[in-house]
Amino acid sequence: MSTTVERNGQSLVDELRNWMGLVANPSIRIEEFVDGDRRVVRADIPGVDPTKDIELSVDGNVLRLRGERRAEEHDLHHTEIRYGSFERVVSMPPGTTAEDVAAEYVDGVLTVTMPMRAPVASSTIPITHRELPAE
Repeated sequence: MSTTVERNGQSLVDELRNWMGLVANPSIRIEEFVDGDRRVVRADIPGVDPTKDIELSVDGNVLRLRGERRAEEHDLHHTEIRYGSFERVVSMPPGTTAEDVAAEYVDGVLTVTMPMRAPVASSTIPITHRELPAE
């Protein structure tokens, strides 16, 4: 018979793996897809207050989603819900800025959208030619 020791709904082995950065199963799951001319990133994050518990930031060409799902205190209980801090990092399409990103939280799902942009193509610059006046 084996016993799994848990703290805040997470096994101590999983907690140690998270602490060491060896996360086999991320604490939140996302999906990414393209819808028309927009790239969409959706994350299931039920049980959080998006204004207090979620932070969304842009750092260069990376979208960073951080947050925390806070555990409720109960006497003697069983839970399979993961509580604690989470973070996901997603690369953004080239040329996307923070101003291009929109986010909405509805019914436990965070939906982040941004425009799909093609990499900036090189272009030639025309050179004008002007004759100097004769002396």
